[in-house]
Amino acid sequence: MATARRPAVAGWFTMDEEQPQLLGSRCTACGAVFFPKQESFCHNPACAGGDFEEAPLSRRGRLWSYTTNHYQPPPPYVPRGDAHRPFAIAAVELEAEKMVVLGQVPEQVKLESLRTGMEMELILDTLFEDDEGEVVVWKWNPVSEADGR
Repeated sequence: MATARRPAVAGWFTMDEEQPQLLGSRCTACGAVFFPKQESFCHNPACAGGDFEEAPLSRRGRLWSYTTNHYQPPPPYVPRGDAHRPFAIAAVELEAEKMVVLGQVPEQVKLESLRTGMEMELILDTLFEDDEGEVVVWKWNPVSEADGR
């Protein structure tokens, strides 16, 4: 029997295993793109718009910065296993939108293999498992299999 998979935050990304995408919003008045989605007002100071359409975001981008998260985040974060283990976080500048989006890096990627400017790609990975199945998040993975593995 297949394990049920559900997103950690509904509506923030697609659950397409092959081509996952973050889901932002685009202001219909000025065209500004936001992530996470905006629903009430445009954050562009030059725009008074308030209507948005869903905007699938770039799946690839360049590593802008990265670090290791040594502390356990507060709930709803759940450590994968008995205790919190430090994990890498990447800030990736999206290819088309030129906005920076944070996300974890897969456990198997070595922090010392990451380099600013390297190409990264959005993937889905298990954040934790519970009685209902797997809770899934997006992560940033080096594009080349040789990078970081």
